[in-house]
Amino acid sequence: MLKINNLTKKFGSNIAVNSVSIEVGKPIMLGIIGASGAGKSTLLRMINRLETETSGNISFEGLSISDLKGAAISRWQSNCAMIFQQFNLVPRMDVVSNVLHGTLNKRSTFTTFFNLYPKSDINTAIEILGRLGVAEHAAKRAEALSGGQQQRVAIARALMQDPKIILADEPIASLDPMNAQIVMETLRRIHDEDGRTVIANLHTLDTARKYCDRVIGMRNGHLVFDGTPSELTTEVARKVYGAGSDFSEAATSTEIRVA
Repeated sequence: MLKINNLTKKFGSNIAVNSVSIEVGKPIMLGIIGASGAGKSTLLRMINRLETETSGNISFEGLSISDLKGAAISRWQSNCAMIFQQFNLVPRMDVVSNVLHGTLNKRSTFTTFFNLYPKSDINTAIEILGRLGVAEHAAKRAEALSGGQQQRVAIARALMQDPKIILADEPIASLDPMNAQIVMETLRRIHDEDGRTVIANLHTLDTARKYCDRVIGMRNGHLVFDGTPSELTTEVARKVYGAGSDFSEAATSTEIRVA
């Protein structure tokens, strides 16, 4: 399905991702953990083609993602939706229009310019908002919603693309514990009900344990752990975050995040 082979990304003399290889053979919920600067976000951005790898390659269902050019990249980004920590909504635009922006890669320049949407797309957008529990906010400006509600709108926009893969770059890092739980349960439900692969960069160990089928640990650009949540022990956490870190069981609770 998704195959990442010896992927490396350099920014000048800095190696952000260093010869990482990952294979995902079936739709799963995959968590990526690691300290800030470990290379997690750069990895997701390369999968989505927001960044170009220095070496190595990415393929999906036999298609070489690394070789895509021009319009083919836009088609891939429709199949590989991205959710960001800061939501990336248009604050003064209403919620349903923000969701409809998920169709931009599939629409003509003319319809995009005049903000014209088929009724079927509008109905689909409202249906997705209902599924995520925010349909009552469809006519409101995005800026009027709470952070957790805005993130669910961002997820709805991603679903509007009808992607095969959803990449979530620290989707709960700026949310309070209750909203973080709602967003993670939403992503998990999308995987379970739709059969989509969800790959999420996460800060907390217990979040990875609770919601993910498989967890990857990165440190200084290297892949240092690849296993099941049950294998994510304190010893493994020290390997991922550093031997000097305090990883007692209490330090892995939802209230304590690893910077």
